[in-house]
Amino acid sequence: MKVVVSSLNAKYIHTCLALRYLKSFCGDEFEVDMAEYTIKDPVMNIVSDLFRRNPDVIGFSCYIWNIEETIRVVSMLKKIKPELQIVLGGPEVSYDTDYWMKRIPEVDFIVMGEGEETFLHLLRELSGARKYHFVFGAAYRNGTGDVCINPGRPKLALDDIPSPHRFAEDVPALPNRVVYFETSRGCPFSCQFCLSSIEVGVRYFDMERTKADLLYLIESGAKLIKFVDRTFNIKREYAMEIFRFLIDNHRGCVFQFEITADIMRPEVLDYLAEHAPAGVFRFEIGVQSTNDATNELVKRRQNFAKLTRTVTKVKESGKIDQHLDLIAGLPEEDYDSFRKTFNDVFALGPEELQLGFLKMLRGTGLRHDADKYGYVYMDTSPYEILGNAIMPFSDLMRIKRVEDVLEKYWNAHRMDRTVRYLIGRQFRSAFDFFQEFGDYWEERGWQKIGHQLEDLFERLNAFLVYRGTADRDVAEGLMKLDYFMNHKYKPRKIWWDFTLDKTEQASYMHMLANRPDRVSSGFAALRLSEKELHKHAVVETIPFDLPRYEEDGTVDRSRSTLLAVVYEPDGAGPRYFTLELESTILYPQQ
Repeated sequence: MKVVVSSLNAKYIHTCLALRYLKSFCGDEFEVDMAEYTIKDPVMNIVSDLFRRNPDVIGFSCYIWNIEETIRVVSMLKKIKPELQIVLGGPEVSYDTDYWMKRIPEVDFIVMGEGEETFLHLLRELSGARKYHFVFGAAYRNGTGDVCINPGRPKLALDDIPSPHRFAEDVPALPNRVVYFETSRGCPFSCQFCLSSIEVGVRYFDMERTKADLLYLIESGAKLIKFVDRTFNIKREYAMEIFRFLIDNHRGCVFQFEITADIMRPEVLDYLAEHAPAGVFRFEIGVQSTNDATNELVKRRQNFAKLTRTVTKVKESGKIDQHLDLIAGLPEEDYDSFRKTFNDVFALGPEELQLGFLKMLRGTGLRHDADKYGYVYMDTSPYEILGNAIMPFSDLMRIKRVEDVLEKYWNAHRMDRTVRYLIGRQFRSAFDFFQEFGDYWEERGWQKIGHQLEDLFERLNAFLVYRGTADRDVAEGLMKLDYFMNHKYKPRKIWWDFTLDKTEQASYMHMLANRPDRVSSGFAALRLSEKELHKHAVVETIPFDLPRYEEDGTVDRSRSTLLAVVYEPDGAGPRYFTLELESTILYPQQ
């Protein structure tokens, strides 16, 4: 019997860990192939590839991001190969299983919850006596077509599952794909919007096995490993041992963890600050809300003061990037409350702030209590809310505009200097900047069209002009620097009119080539000729003392600044240098 396990990933770089667990657990008894696609792939292409493999059984791993696309694939497969046995599994179909069996008549079986042992048992029955009522954790159709749902299966001892990371077919793609890895299953918390709250307790894989798998992946060329543990740091000793191991063996691989920041122990933070190599670790921290009443209603225990301590200490170390998550639409969080939550978290200065919207996932307590809070939400995945008693759809749409420009202007880090200046000096708060700009953006229909890098700068500049922003020359000067620093090579076009004409630029280039010591010893050490400067550098004047502004935030217009940006010929990136000039001097005399 030939078996294929398949999934439609959100992006090509993603991989499905579930398929690898199923293959590793069942591979000794059955021929199991893995077939991964993306939700953007044409359905016909997916169906054609699966048909070519000529399987007897296909199992699909289902999530909120792929269920609707998977249903289309399943429907088409059953039409062209009616005898094919189709099995669904994964978190999206593990709850409301009767609904899924009735909605998708082409599906023969559903595996509920952890699937390794149940799927193997099901394959044995499919190839043997076909006594499906013995397969705990599975749903099936009996001889009359009625849906039968068997009792659940006891949890499997994790170390009984062979490693999912040792398949030779995966090795060539490791440097270019995200590798998902788990050291534990389960979550100790009970957040009512999360599926992890349903599983009681936390189980861990053996430490030596975990280290061996990680070392194998690192040595095989993995560049990014994402740990899918719901709370990686819940067991301090376990987390610390893995941190130490990765620090000693990382070889340039990057590791991302989901952590609960308010339980992070000071000694762990001190160790990471001292020993973690810069850029090797990333932390994802689910803040969700800073409203205490909201957190209490969703059974989310969180000490924001301790969370702030952790995030601040990690940021001060300069070693670890932090990705903080928010959820708009939680109970008792109206627009003004969410504005406060956003500003509370943005003030922590995360490298990335992810603004998400509440999804009423099947099986969660919040979906069960939806009527209590007046929730209305999408009937199909991703089950995103459309409003509740205190957060109408109109407010959600306003926050959507915040999300749009937040992604483009903060999370993408295209103009950090400019955004920090505007938020700190020209707007009441970070949220107000993103909201006002987001409203302006949508009024002009820009959300419907694409954009190049220069478009983003032009649109921000147009917004600042439109609202009559004070000290716009300062913002524009910072935007020029941000723009230059966003290129690996000397930009061919700019979004503003150069302050300097060609003669003035040539004059400054001549001065920089012949008197590099006037700039700095670092610039002089580059030993750039005038010809090289013309080819690999750009100069522009900034109408204030840029070095002083960067040092203490003072805007001093008594001196202007010559900005010289030098681009490495090999595309390694730009370096910028400054030379303070008297504001009355436009360019040096010949």
